[in-house]
Amino acid sequence: MNSQPTRSSTRRKLLWGTGIAIVAGAVTVLFILPSELGIDPTGFGESSGLSKMANPGAERLLARGRARKGVFTPGEAAQEPGIQDHWEYELHPYEEIELKYEIEQGKPMAFRWSATGPLNYDMHAHPFAGGEAETESYDIAKADRQSGRYVAAFTGIHGWHWQNRGMTVVRITLDASGTIKSSRVIKGGIEQERGFTPPAH
Repeated sequence: MNSQPTRSSTRRKLLWGTGIAIVAGAVTVLFILPSELGIDPTGFGESSGLSKMANPGAERLLARGRARKGVFTPGEAAQEPGIQDHWEYELHPYEEIELKYEIEQGKPMAFRWSATGPLNYDMHAHPFAGGEAETESYDIAKADRQSGRYVAAFTGIHGWHWQNRGMTVVRITLDASGTIKSSRVIKGGIEQERGFTPPAH
């Protein structure tokens, strides 16, 4: 009996299955992860615009925030009187974290944060009256630093959401000053109060 046809058929099926798996993996990495989860290991999602699909409401929130005048002024800002706070955190690949301050309407904050690698970030806020449904964003970008002067448009929660979409650990360093009442960190859906840490001199 000649078993060669059976071996040839098995080999063709194996190659066919391998090819399908490779194509499916490529589709997942290039299209599905960026558009549905915001995970973009190749950078294709960002260059093609697919990553924006992972957060379709971002442009609406940004338009709402930028309609306000005098809230966020980018650039180096002089230290504001009041609380001085220093915060550092290591963000692992595909991790995200939020740091928020409670600030009253009309109160200013000067800030500067930097990172050891580029991060996707969203600087945003929401009032106590109305809650997260009234969230508005003031700056959404990908960068390794941001600084400026911020004046709270309302009494509520104000801060940043950072995402590390790279493959290396990125360290964030933030310094803020102003009439800040409290601070909290949100990670993995868990919110935790934190105390202020004065900057080292």
